[in-house]
Amino acid sequence: MEFLMDPSIWAGLLTLVVLEIVLGIDNLVFIAILADKLPPKQRDKARLIGLSLALVMRLGLLSLISWMVTLTKPLFSVWDFTFSGRDLIMLLGGIFLLFKATTELHERLENRQHDEGQGKGYASFWVVVVQIVILDAVFSLDAVITAVGMVNHLPVMMAAVVIAMAVMLLASKPLTRFVNQHPTVVVLCLSFLLMIGLSLVAEGFGFHIPKGYLYAAIGFSIIIELFNQIARRNFIRHQSTLPLRARTADAILRLMGGKRQASQTQDTDSQSPVSVPEGAFAEEERYMINGVLTLASRSLRSIMTPRGEISWVDANLSVEEIRQQLLSSPHSLFPVCRGELDEVLGIVRAKEMLVALEEGEDVAAMASASPAIVVPETLDPIKLLAVLRRARGSFVIVTNEFGVVQGLVTPLDVLEAIAGEFPDADETPEIVADGDGWLVKGTTDLHALQQTLDLDTLVNENEDIATVAGLVIAINGQIPRPGDRLELAPLHISVIEANDYRVDLVRVVKERTPHDEEE
Repeated sequence: MEFLMDPSIWAGLLTLVVLEIVLGIDNLVFIAILADKLPPKQRDKARLIGLSLALVMRLGLLSLISWMVTLTKPLFSVWDFTFSGRDLIMLLGGIFLLFKATTELHERLENRQHDEGQGKGYASFWVVVVQIVILDAVFSLDAVITAVGMVNHLPVMMAAVVIAMAVMLLASKPLTRFVNQHPTVVVLCLSFLLMIGLSLVAEGFGFHIPKGYLYAAIGFSIIIELFNQIARRNFIRHQSTLPLRARTADAILRLMGGKRQASQTQDTDSQSPVSVPEGAFAEEERYMINGVLTLASRSLRSIMTPRGEISWVDANLSVEEIRQQLLSSPHSLFPVCRGELDEVLGIVRAKEMLVALEEGEDVAAMASASPAIVVPETLDPIKLLAVLRRARGSFVIVTNEFGVVQGLVTPLDVLEAIAGEFPDADETPEIVADGDGWLVKGTTDLHALQQTLDLDTLVNENEDIATVAGLVIAINGQIPRPGDRLELAPLHISVIEANDYRVDLVRVVKERTPHDEEE
């Protein structure tokens, strides 16, 4: 009992436990890397066998302290180097560590398996166990020599070894899982093993490297890797706040070489740029896929036919005036209103209305039998698709919060948002190539211009700007005059037609980038 009451015994035990754990972490990390080469069902078994063998080997070496002392006696000399049994073990163990760490590091960097003879690239169970035994022998010798140099009581040494191995056994599974789930940590651990292997080889040749230097370098590297993992976790947390649909769309756009190709966004796990096979997607395919993926982020204002371009029938007009309007327009559907556009009575087909006019029917009564479907301008474009299905080939009217008509949306408008413009017979294209630039109508949707110019900086979801005219006015601060020139890198915008109320036509020239010149 007096033995247990000695404070120096407990202080030595605690210090030795800490040192044994520190010395054993290298062993544990390499066991985790080796066990990862086995099938999942065998990994825990290999890990337990490896740590158990390490415990048995260290207790066995402690029981042979008298033999351990002889290991430090010189055996032979080569040139100016004298080798003892301990030096030979250190030298061979260091060479083994250098070899295994180098091959494992090469495998991780090249992303391919060296052991390809076991079906799915898994190594043989006993091959891994033999490597663990060799590794245990090297690290156990170092740990035991440390224990002998610090404490003079054999029971204290054995108790410290048992306690340290029990702690490592409890921590082995979470540590193994963490190491194998983080490729950068594996590479860092293999680098540590290279450094430790080099120090063992140096000690084998009689050059002593203080372990304080080694563990200071390892500790500093671990702190840097901790910062790296925190940054990666914060990046993943930030990405998780984005809608899944937005993240998926962004990933697909990168894969097909779309608007984000120039930025070379990197994958969150591999941290390597995504390579896109040349010609994997044609230009039209990229345009349509981009249109589909960005449809949910657009507003109805960017899709609808605006109020100023709506062709509507005034029920207060004479029969002949209505007939002439119907015959002069290429449209097949018309909203029928009473006096003004905001007084919508219903939606009527031109053919049916012409027949009704010939038969002398009341236009207002006929229109009231087919009421319009009205949606708010804040409606999600994806939800609009279900509304258009209920319209059965008709269109829907878009109003603001005060009930004022803002525009209308047809199935063709949604198709144009995805595949590009399909001008009617009485329309001209909104974007027309003009030498080294483009003539663009002021009512052109920014998404369409953005896709045409292969940019991703025109549309800002935080700003309520949907058209080219709105963008030009926002840049200038007021409605510009014809001839004014505006700069929005990499675009040069010249105002061609404008008045005191709106911008009708601009000319856009894009500066050529190295990426454009390569294409």
